[in-house]
Amino acid sequence: MPARRLRGFLAASLLLGALAAAPGVLAQDGATRVLAVELENDINPVTQEYVEDAVSRAEDDGYAAMVLVLDTPGGLASSMRGIVKRFLAAEVPIIVYVAPPGSSADSAGAVITMAADVAAMAPQTNIGSSTPISLSGEDISDDLRRKIVNDAAAYIGELAREHDRNVEAARDMVTEASNYGAREALELGIVDVIAPTVPALLEKIDGTKTVPKGFVLETAGAQIDEVEMTFWQRARDFLVDPNLITLMLSIGLIGIVVELWNPGLVFPGTVGAISLILGLYGLQVLPVSLAGLLLMLLAAGFFVAEAFVPTHGALSVAGAVTFVLGALILFDPAGDAYQVSMPVAIGIAATLALLLGFAMTRALRAARMPVAVGVQGMVGTEGVVVRGGMVQVNGELWSARTVEGASLVTGEHVRVEEVEEDLRLVVGSVTNANREEPD
Repeated sequence: MPARRLRGFLAASLLLGALAAAPGVLAQDGATRVLAVELENDINPVTQEYVEDAVSRAEDDGYAAMVLVLDTPGGLASSMRGIVKRFLAAEVPIIVYVAPPGSSADSAGAVITMAADVAAMAPQTNIGSSTPISLSGEDISDDLRRKIVNDAAAYIGELAREHDRNVEAARDMVTEASNYGAREALELGIVDVIAPTVPALLEKIDGTKTVPKGFVLETAGAQIDEVEMTFWQRARDFLVDPNLITLMLSIGLIGIVVELWNPGLVFPGTVGAISLILGLYGLQVLPVSLAGLLLMLLAAGFFVAEAFVPTHGALSVAGAVTFVLGALILFDPAGDAYQVSMPVAIGIAATLALLLGFAMTRALRAARMPVAVGVQGMVGTEGVVVRGGMVQVNGELWSARTVEGASLVTGEHVRVEEVEEDLRLVVGSVTNANREEPD
């Protein structure tokens, strides 16, 4: 009897030890756990890292499944393919759920959905519109278009086939830019289930055997642990906006040019340097066109040269035009979600040109003004002769003599013609013609 009790105690201890070693499998109340990952954003390197980290967490912590709650307009093809590869290699069931109502999985989002073990949608959502487009937002034409479209169609079609979904309907999202509502997508076999909420979805798919991995889902009544992007991830995601990158680069350019014009101001140079660093971070994250980057550098060169070789605005205009062209092709095929807006590019370029034009006008005006430093700045100013042959100029008394050598008359208005080395003023009388006569 004691031996049986001992064996029972050891068995219970081993079971508790196994559960303790895998704390993610069961919650404290004994329910299974599912990781729900919110993604309401573009598909870019930052969100790719966020999703991949969530998959790793679901694997490492023993979650029963990971649900990606998706609402996206699309994004970068390179980031999309990275997420797809991670999903295909995942050792935990991946469920992509297009939600909440009103959301969509467009472009890259549709491809990611096809890579999931379970593809689900909430009512009043849609999926599709995956035709590749150029940076200008227009359809890619001729041979290049056929090559890119056929590649994308084959990619999404193979994902659909491997997951036992409608291949033709999936390919049509690329070749015909088809877009399906939740009910139509379910009828066509694009998605596997429609559910209004995540808990309802987990109840519906409980017991499902996934294709091709063969996971048997045990998700009914699961505890849902929600995950959102951290502040740092959101900040990084904010910095990869193409329009913001272009703005940061332009602010950096303005700051540096102002600092070159007025060395020692510090503030413009500091702001410019920080803005350039932030802009360069965005360039490092997003795929950049070399031609676009060279045009932006050429524009910067034109603007800086205008500060040292005045051309009456010719270089500023050339810099503005070059800046717009460079901004529009700065990001190498990055999809419709990653383009610099034409109004933003033109607005920034026009602002740069106007600021430089204003600065150059002020500089030319200052160059044409007489010297206003030291006593030489007094030349041309008027004063009044006071007692003892002294002249009062700008509230100060100066020793003076006339140009003709005549005596100074108290109360007479004179003009400073010269300042001698001994700081004695040489003055000439102000004629009545230069002064206002009484009526």
